[in-house]
Amino acid sequence: MKSNNTVLVALFAALIVVMSLIPPVPLPGIPVPITLQTLGAMLAGAMLGPGRGALACLLYLVLAAIGLPVLPGGRGGMGAFFGPTGGFLVGLVAGAWVTGLLARRLAGRAERFWPALAGYAVACVVGGIVVVYAFGVPWLATVTKMGLAKAAMAVAVFIPGDLIKAALAAWVAARVERVWPMLGR
Repeated sequence: MKSNNTVLVALFAALIVVMSLIPPVPLPGIPVPITLQTLGAMLAGAMLGPGRGALACLLYLVLAAIGLPVLPGGRGGMGAFFGPTGGFLVGLVAGAWVTGLLARRLAGRAERFWPALAGYAVACVVGGIVVVYAFGVPWLATVTKMGLAKAAMAVAVFIPGDLIKAALAAWVAARVERVWPMLGR
């Protein structure tokens, strides 16, 4: 890996750490709080592409696994991966990869701002929401023993906020790409 790629991966991992340390907002009756981690994963995938975006999320998870307090609420350690949010954490890596892959295919080919923005938005929704939930919801259902349908209904309250995060990530990625192209690298 070239040194500029290493720097970008580390920079986006640090960005995810900063977003994770913004105090989480707990919701009554649901063991998963509102955080900005998925925004960081969407930005990493959309701006860095599939490989580097996934590596940034993986580096973030490695920092958490070795015990650094980088997870929401200042948590860290392997225990976080076995709790109700463990599937969502693992889903960040796959979500960033899918976001990056779709961003390259949909937004990377667009020559105008609005089609690029739409491509980034689709990439962020599919990778940052659908894929992350595909990992997180079954894990939440298994750990809490609440059943898959009930777990899906429980996390449905997060969808409006996640759609706002996807729109924000798409807008930032499209604006940055116009002045500092990174997807082609």
